[in-house]
Amino acid sequence: MLDRLGETMNLDGPRPSHVLPGVKIGNQLFTAAGPAAVERAHKRGCRVFLDLKYHDIPNTVAGAVREATRMGVFMLNVHASGGVAMMRAAAEAATKAAKDFGVARPIVIGVTVLTSLDRKALQHDVGVAGSVEAHVLRLAERARDAGLDGCVASPREIELLRGALGPTFVIVTPGIRPAERGDDQVRVATPGSAISAGADYIVVGRPITAAPDPVAALHAIVEEMRTV
Repeated sequence: MLDRLGETMNLDGPRPSHVLPGVKIGNQLFTAAGPAAVERAHKRGCRVFLDLKYHDIPNTVAGAVREATRMGVFMLNVHASGGVAMMRAAAEAATKAAKDFGVARPIVIGVTVLTSLDRKALQHDVGVAGSVEAHVLRLAERARDAGLDGCVASPREIELLRGALGPTFVIVTPGIRPAERGDDQVRVATPGSAISAGADYIVVGRPITAAPDPVAALHAIVEEMRTV
C-alpha cells in the first residue's frame, strides 16, 4: 500500500520494507482465485482493497458487502450510480457485519466516473449532460448522503471534491501514471500531483505490474511521493 494505495498482483514477490503493506484485488484476480486471494494477501500481512464495484439492487449489494466484510477487507467499493438506497444498504451492511463478525468495519467508497471516460464518452455513451467534474461531484455528494466514507475519483477531480466535501471524506484515486503516461485511462496524473491535490490513497497498477522491474518502479513512485 503506497501511503495513501498501491496495487501489486504479485503476492509472492518481495515487499519493500518502507512501503505500507496493501494490495488491491480486482475483478480479474477475484474471478480467477476468489476469496483465497484475499486470504493469501492477509497471510502476508497486507490490507486488502476489494475493488469489485458492486452495482445491483440494494438487497443484493448488502449481501455482497456483508460477505466482503466477513473476509476482513480494509476497503471495498460500490458504484455510486447505483443510487442512494443501494449505497445506504452497503454502508449499513458493512456496519452490521463488522459487529456480527467481530471485525473492523471496512471503508466503503462509491465509484463516481470511470477514469476511462472523458466528457465526450460520458455524454455520448452514458447519456449524462454536463461536465465530468460536475457529474463526479454530484455522485460523490450522493455517496456522502448515503453514509459512504468516500469515493473513487480521477486525479482531475480531487481538488474539487476536497473543497466541496471536506477533509474527512476519503478520496481514492486511480489513473496514476508516472510522467502522466496514459493508456485506456484518459483522466490521469502523476503520483506526486495526486497526493498534492489531496488524495488519501492512490491506486497504481500497470506502471508497477507491467514494468520490467516492478520493485524498482514501486520505489520510484514512493520516492516521488516523498518529495510532495
